[in-house]
Amino acid sequence: MQKVMLTAALLLFAQHAAAEELFGLQITPETGSDTYDRDLYNHWIDADGDGLDTRQEVLVAESWTTPTVDSNGDVSAGLWVGPYAGFVTRNPGELDIDHMVPLKEVHLSGGHAWDAQRREDYANDLGHPQALIAVKAGANRSKGAKDPEAWMPPNRSYWCQYLSDWVAIKQRWELAVDQEEADAIKRGLGVCDRYKSRDHLDGRH
Repeated sequence: MQKVMLTAALLLFAQHAAAEELFGLQITPETGSDTYDRDLYNHWIDADGDGLDTRQEVLVAESWTTPTVDSNGDVSAGLWVGPYAGFVTRNPGELDIDHMVPLKEVHLSGGHAWDAQRREDYANDLGHPQALIAVKAGANRSKGAKDPEAWMPPNRSYWCQYLSDWVAIKQRWELAVDQEEADAIKRGLGVCDRYKSRDHLDGRH
């Protein structure tokens, strides 16, 4: 119950923060599509040398129970609630680790000018709690590289946090937004607080 109350408070705060920060993002057309290659963004690495790569670190951090980690450093069991569609599982094999702002979107929004180290740092960003999240594999693949103009989570009660986190991560990495994306974020922030915890699916997935 305390975790739910804290999450609600953070969502309310993030909603208002994002509305103020959005206009600090440079609005410019996307560029760099001809140079994008997922392999430019090296992931999943074991940055701290503890035997767990970035994927496993996220699974450990987001499990609602103490996860089981095998001798190879792989998480084999736990309990996860995927925020995009309210998906619940104990099997990490059913989960993808999603970059909140997808790698291709990053590349088109400024990442095309980064060096290899900055790209690797982004692809393995554990410094922002929502930069990488465990989600149902199907929801992640439905999202693909789409921005909020083209895709929003089917769980409408997550929209405020989703948009707020999207803006915060673009701010964190000094990325731009295009006009359609900016307009979609503003529209979404204008309606997202209407959706409550029981308003799950709206058919967009």
